[in-house]
Formats: sequence, structure tokens, C-alpha cells
Amino acid sequence: SALPEKKVVFKGLTVNKEDMNKLMLTPLIHYPLPGGSALITFEEAKVAQRIIEMREHTVELSCGELEELDQCRVGVQAVPMEILLPSALEIRLTQSSRSILVSDLPSLDISREALLDKVELFFSKTKNGGSEVASREFLEDSDQVVLTFTKDGVAEPLIERGHTQVPIGKGKYKVKISPCMSGDLSNLQLQPSRCPRTVLLLGIPDVLSEESMRDALEIHFQKASRGGGEVDALAYVPAGQTGMAVFVEDTG
Repeated sequence: SALPEKKVVFKGLTVNKEDMNKLMLTPLIHYPLPGGSALITFEEAKVAQRIIEMREHTVELSCGELEELDQCRVGVQAVPMEILLPSALEIRLTQSSRSILVSDLPSLDISREALLDKVELFFSKTKNGGSEVASREFLEDSDQVVLTFTKDGVAEPLIERGHTQVPIGKGKYKVKISPCMSGDLSNLQLQPSRCPRTVLLLGIPDVLSEESMRDALEIHFQKASRGGGEVDALAYVPAGQTGMAVFVEDTG
């Protein structure tokens, strides 16, 4: 009863799971890239695996009128792209003694700041069971408001009530009052995971402009005669610079 209402699916113990909400964890991995490297993602995983198995690759460059052919080729290394993903996660939840979570707010033609004013005004009055409000804010990417009072003993009776009618404009709207929970990461276990369609290229010299080198790499690695295949995406970081790659779940 101390936790906010939330429908949860327990695998193997429920029957109508399509009617319930699920807690989804979506990977969003930030990976630093050194200078002189590139990330190349192929449309097919088998192409990426073939490029990794070959490891050493000689990429031909467009060098204009140079006579020495060796100066028109560079050697790069292809290695697997491995990132760390959570294999186990434990979060310790604690309930705030002075804060409440207000949800089910109406969608009205007023600004979020004006809506915050209305909510704060209602809950700051003792006749409504409230007290002086120390802070108010919308939770990030949600329509839920966190109200924090200046003293203890106010939040708990409101949470026990569960719902209340808040006047906004000419109407009254039923809102939900829940505990405000905060989570601390108590245990996180990671395991390496290989990106099946992405290859990391290393040892790329700074001999062409960024755009020209990117084009040369893509032309080389999309040729089947060199073990390549259709390229889905390519990012290149010139020597002397650093980059940041963001990996998301592959839903293709």
C-alpha cells in the first residue's frame, strides 16, 4: 500500500498480460570513439562478421595525380564492436516524507506553468489537507507533478486519501495522489555484448578530408569483391579528434 499503483507483469504468473502495462528497459549506450577510427554498420550481420574475420583491410584512396600507388592506399583494422549491457539490476526505493506525486492532471488550454500555479495553490491550503509548498515541478517527459511541502506530516494523509478534486478555471478535476519514490542503484552487473551488424575500424590516417575519407571507406566496404556489403550507416572520427557513438536497440 506504500507504493504507487502500477500494473506489473510477472512472467509465468499472469494470464491476461496483454491488458497490463510492462516495465521496459531500453538500451541507450554512449561509447567514446578515438581519433582515426570509424564505425560502420552493415545491413546484414554476416557481412560484418566477414569483415571482422578478415581483420586487415587495404582501402584505396582517390589521390589525384600521384604516381606512387602505395601512397594511394591505407591499411585499417576491423575489430568487433563490443559494449557493456546490464545483466542484473537492483534498485532500492525510498519514499519521501515531504513530497507527493500528483497525476491524472487534465489536458487544458493553459501553459504548464499556469497549471503548476493552480495545483500549488490548492495544495498549499490547510482546508484542502495541504500546507506551504517548498517546490513544485513536472517530472521529466511526463504529465506528473512532484510537490514538496516545507514540513513533515502533510504528505502522508494526502497519500492515504488517494484522490481529490482540484478546481481549475471553471471546472473541478479529479487528480491522483501517490507517494513520491526515489531510487538508488544498489547493484549493477554488466556483461559484454557484441553489436552484430557494426564494425569498429581503427588506425585510419589523417590523409584526406573528413568527407572524402568517409566516402572512400563506404565505397570500399560496400563492395562484395572485398568482403563487404550494403552499408546502413558510417561515422568517421579524424585523427586528433574524439567522437561519441550512441547505441540504441536494433528493432529492424
